[in-house]
Amino acid sequence: MSYLIFNFVYLKNKNQKIIMQLKIMKHIIDHFKGLTILFFIPFQLIASIYQEGEELEYEVRFLGIKLGTIQIISEGIEQNSGKEVFKAKSVIKSSDGIPFVSLHTIYESWFDKNITHSYRFKGNTKFLSDTWSYQELTFDYRRNTIINEKWENRQLISSDTLISNKKWNDGLSLFFLARQFVDAKKSYKIPTFMGDDTTFTELNFSGKRENINIKSVNYPIKTIFFNGNANWEGVYGLTGKFEGWFSDDESKVPIRAKMKVLVGNVTIELVKWNRKSWSPPRS
Repeated sequence: MSYLIFNFVYLKNKNQKIIMQLKIMKHIIDHFKGLTILFFIPFQLIASIYQEGEELEYEVRFLGIKLGTIQIISEGIEQNSGKEVFKAKSVIKSSDGIPFVSLHTIYESWFDKNITHSYRFKGNTKFLSDTWSYQELTFDYRRNTIINEKWENRQLISSDTLISNKKWNDGLSLFFLARQFVDAKKSYKIPTFMGDDTTFTELNFSGKRENINIKSVNYPIKTIFFNGNANWEGVYGLTGKFEGWFSDDESKVPIRAKMKVLVGNVTIELVKWNRKSWSPPRS
């Protein structure tokens, strides 16, 4: 031990520049330590979150009334501009017979295999009328650009290019990012592209454990609770504060969420699932 101390003192006296460089590096690491979790995650942990073929179905309810369903499907690995990425699809449908509500939306997202940012997004939406609106986002990180294109009934109505050096998430890739970091015990502001807005989503991962009950499972489920704030307006007016409960296991499957939409506060609960070797963890 004395030999090591002697050598450290000698190095300090003879190489002050090296010591200063080490201090600067430490300062940089301390400054960004809240972000390091986004980049240094064992791939086996990522793989346990994203599973090809996973299908999750949720019911959306307002005051006990079923407003519609949300399906989220993990479609596997695809190529995007020569890079392997994860692909997911979401299908949102309103229930028949709900007054003033008629919605059919299909979202598709191609996102990084570290589940930290999106590369491409497509959205197809029919709301009230028979008119379909289509949006495609392309995040080109090499050129620091975002291409935002919109169509109505297959006719291009706008094409905009934005300049940005940030890594972005769309609404669907954000779903998987939250699963990835729900037990991080940190808070993040995630750059989010929603509609035409470059904004951010606040995610507060406290690591709090709770046992909850849902209608589709006849026993209490172990979950991890988190909350956040959507500083944007999404499909059917989704905005503001929200809460989520994800399964307390390696899969981190979303079990329940509470969110604010146009009609008010809604509850979203898991009703069906198809995931290999998985069932909600019993408390």
